[in-house]
Amino acid sequence: MTEYDVVVVGAGPIGSTAARYAAMHGARTLMLEEHSFIGSPVGCTGLLSTRAVSECDIEPSDDFVLNSVRGAFVYPMNGSCLPIDGKKTKAYVVSRKIFDRRLAGMALEEDVELCLNSRVSAIEKADGKQKVSIVRNGQPETIKTKVVIGADGVRSKLAKMAGLGNVTKVLSGIQVEVPYRSDDIDFVELFVGSQAPGFFAWAVPVDENISRIGMAIDPGHKNAVVAKQLLDKLLTNNSHISSRCSGGKLDLVMGGIPLGPLKKTYADGLLVVGDAAGQVKPTSGGGIYTGAVCAKIAGEIAAKAVVEEDYSANFLSEYDRRWRAKIGKELAMGMRIHRFIGGLKDSELDELIGSMNNPAILDTITRYGDMDHPSILIKKMLHPSRSVHMLKVFRAFAKAVI
Repeated sequence: MTEYDVVVVGAGPIGSTAARYAAMHGARTLMLEEHSFIGSPVGCTGLLSTRAVSECDIEPSDDFVLNSVRGAFVYPMNGSCLPIDGKKTKAYVVSRKIFDRRLAGMALEEDVELCLNSRVSAIEKADGKQKVSIVRNGQPETIKTKVVIGADGVRSKLAKMAGLGNVTKVLSGIQVEVPYRSDDIDFVELFVGSQAPGFFAWAVPVDENISRIGMAIDPGHKNAVVAKQLLDKLLTNNSHISSRCSGGKLDLVMGGIPLGPLKKTYADGLLVVGDAAGQVKPTSGGGIYTGAVCAKIAGEIAAKAVVEEDYSANFLSEYDRRWRAKIGKELAMGMRIHRFIGGLKDSELDELIGSMNNPAILDTITRYGDMDHPSILIKKMLHPSRSVHMLKVFRAFAKAVI
């Protein structure tokens, strides 16, 4: 039976970061990945905020950055456009395969060991430690460890094995890469309202000729149907998209987006991080920045537990306290915003977006808009000095989010 200090389950960006930080703090670390390749299959839009890339301790480079964007064109159901210009690069369109592999490589440079094609089948306590049963390349194996970090994604088996419950909701996401003529590749396009019930649709430019078009929907929304049907409808019935899309699909991505973190992200000998813990921004569905913040804490606390020889839930609860202190309020605010926006009728959303289309409000958005911390902008927008045209909408909004 092989023994490690820390075993990380999942070799995506969050798992790689957690493993790297555990190793950096002195823990002998193993990273398990159920797939045969790092970064495949892809389950993400591939639009990462500049802060998300920085939080992963990596510099943007041409090997994984395909395009840079500075703003968004937002389209409600009435077809009008709200242009939001951040005036500088706000996000990168990346190749997730290469990005994920870079982060895994960084973990290996810290002497993290990696096992691919390795699926966890069970975890049980043994002599105060954790015995992890895996199936590696079709053969059963057993690994003994002191702390397990679950970074196994939205359908986390480890969280269920530990009895940590479920995230608040899981959105259904689908995306295709298609030939598409963008009006400006410095801007993503967002489509809101009943065309993507409970969330939004997007067109993310890879270059002048190709974009990633997709959507996420809330399966529990009263107008929700199958995501693929809604995406097909968007591609054919939305005149803005259909006039720019020349047909044919180059790639297809499907997955779930967890919203609302677990009430508890630790147990005896176990920490849960990233999508597995629901540490995802409810306003955008992005989980790299928030997950990386939490992964660093998880790796550090796991290694600390090894040094202190205390793998109890009580000791590991420090992880939960620290990540909630850092991003918990932002996630809670984001969830309130998500519920409010998702509850608006098309006419109400049209009014909201139309009210924002004036120079004073757009200037505020440019100055304070932040993909990772939307609460900063919301507080500024709710200030009484803002445009009188916004007061009716934001009074209702304030009741929902404050």
